[in-house]
Amino acid sequence: MYTESVLVVIVNYRTAQLTIDCLESLRTELAVMPNLRVVVTDNASGDDSNEQIAGYLAGAGFGDRVEFMPLSTNGGFAFGNNAAIRPALAVDNPPDFVLLLNPDTLVRPRGIVELVEFMRHHAEVGIVGSRLEDPDGTAQVSAFRFPSVISEFDHALRLGLVTRFVKHKVVAPPIPQSEVQIDWVAGASMLIRRQVFDAIGLLDENYFMYYEEVDFCWRAKEAGWSCWYAPQSHVVHLVGQASGVTIRNVRPKRRPDYWFDSRRRYFVRTLGKMGAVLSDAGTLFGLAVWQVRCLVQRKQNMDPPRLLFDQLRHSVFLRGFSS
Repeated sequence: MYTESVLVVIVNYRTAQLTIDCLESLRTELAVMPNLRVVVTDNASGDDSNEQIAGYLAGAGFGDRVEFMPLSTNGGFAFGNNAAIRPALAVDNPPDFVLLLNPDTLVRPRGIVELVEFMRHHAEVGIVGSRLEDPDGTAQVSAFRFPSVISEFDHALRLGLVTRFVKHKVVAPPIPQSEVQIDWVAGASMLIRRQVFDAIGLLDENYFMYYEEVDFCWRAKEAGWSCWYAPQSHVVHLVGQASGVTIRNVRPKRRPDYWFDSRRRYFVRTLGKMGAVLSDAGTLFGLAVWQVRCLVQRKQNMDPPRLLFDQLRHSVFLRGFSS
């Protein structure tokens, strides 16, 4: 019997059908976990999301176990999650765990159960993430190392010789096949112990979108809480369907300003001013070399449009250390 109380938070922004499909995938978990509750927040979508989701819930048969919370402003991913988490933690009997769940996910049977089972046996762990996968079951990279000056330079440069030399610093290591401690896990399916919030607070709303889960895991580690990856929990992730920024197999659209602002905030916060300077310098140099190689060697460049220009425009060299 699973008596642990779990709050699942889903933030919708103009992805009503994805959100509805995600909720449908939770029926098995709701059936076996009597203390599982779901809150869907809507970040002021401005489309017909409210009507679609409310209409679906009216006939879905979830009762009071699934709540819909439309918000009046779009404050970003952290803001949308905190809107549900904050009141849940303020009651006399707050949930034991909070699960951040993307709307572009489908939870496989026992997907949440396996995360809770893992936490049952690892009281020292504060955060655990699922194995994210394609609809055909192919695993996606969802367990990561913290970004660093070296990893940013290597990622921008894309030179095999350098990558092999600094492979211990690469942000995305080979996909683990078993439970493993890791620096951070993707926020698409991330279970957090309530005591972590007690220790470090909520998600940082100064991140509009991206890097907020990296920052949260970094703060948790600073407070003594470890983060793990549990591949026995399977969650389908329709990559990039919610944001359109990280969509695969096609050249992505131009990265929004908030992506660069979040990146700059993260590096200033975790590596300090000098670390942010070195990170931006390495990234800009690596991107410049990569673009020259694409021209000379006729390589296909799948980077977002104007990436080098935007990276410079949002760097600490031109924007300072503001977040």
